[in-house]
Amino acid sequence: MNALVLFADGSEEAETILPIDVLRRAGVEVTVAGVGGKHIVGAHKVAVETDKDVADCDKVYDMIVIPGGIPGAVNIAESYEAMERIINTAQKGIVGCICASPAVVLGKTGILEGHEATCYPGMEKSCPSFKFSKKRLVVDDRLITAQGPAVAMDFAFALVEKLLGKAKRDEVAEGFLYLQ
Repeated sequence: MNALVLFADGSEEAETILPIDVLRRAGVEVTVAGVGGKHIVGAHKVAVETDKDVADCDKVYDMIVIPGGIPGAVNIAESYEAMERIINTAQKGIVGCICASPAVVLGKTGILEGHEATCYPGMEKSCPSFKFSKKRLVVDDRLITAQGPAVAMDFAFALVEKLLGKAKRDEVAEGFLYLQ
């Protein structure tokens, strides 16, 4: 199994790094793709050298993960290459999206239609045609959405469970001392 994690200047670091870490501990082949280059600086000035530029990610992924943060979500939404990867993955794979990105990014794609989804409180205004849930985390078929950084760990484990099953999620959670 493989996953593509997008990271743009201004993305929320916790919503990016936690899913990368948890997915890799679960044995998922994770590619971290920089949107707008390989050297990315997050919302809180954490600099990261990504594996590839998103334009160089040409294989089919089982999952795509889209962190939030402003202006990170806007930078992802404005990237043709990122949006193309999101739409292509959504056709058969799993889409994980957190914070501002469900509204700012997915709201532009039609991926939300027919699904329940949540986003960072207040970001609903970026996608007024969709009624967002107030839940912290929503798993609806192949779409996983979460509200923000405080939910990043729950979000990461939901990604693992959706991709590899509950037994793998529980195994990785135990090693993390993540008890629920």
